[in-house]
Amino acid sequence: MGKIIKSEEEWKKQLTPMQFEVCRHKGTERAFTGEYYDFKGDGIYRCVCCNAPLFDSEEKYDSGTGWPSFSRPVSDEAVEEHEDRSYAMVRTEVTCAACDAHLGHVFPDGPHPTGLRYCINSVCLTFEPRGR
Repeated sequence: MGKIIKSEEEWKKQLTPMQFEVCRHKGTERAFTGEYYDFKGDGIYRCVCCNAPLFDSEEKYDSGTGWPSFSRPVSDEAVEEHEDRSYAMVRTEVTCAACDAHLGHVFPDGPHPTGLRYCINSVCLTFEPRGR
């Protein structure tokens, strides 16, 4: 399956201004302000841009950072990782594999067994309760 590609205008019509800024222009939401940072629902987190499944609530944990944190994506194919050298630091950016939406970053300071912390902006996600 190919990438989902839309024009800037198409994304602007589909997304809220904050979703557009974060997902399409690599912005971020302020810590402790997002809808899902402290959310405890059981289900699947999906990309707000294309509805692709990204993270399972079973992999979500409280990292204390103020953003939803996950120890792994729902599958190896769900996200892509890219070197990010913005803001005078080197980080690993996480994007949706289906539509290239910026989601957040992954850090090597998470819990066992993966040791990873996928630090994701709430505004990039929708939530689908399990069993729907």
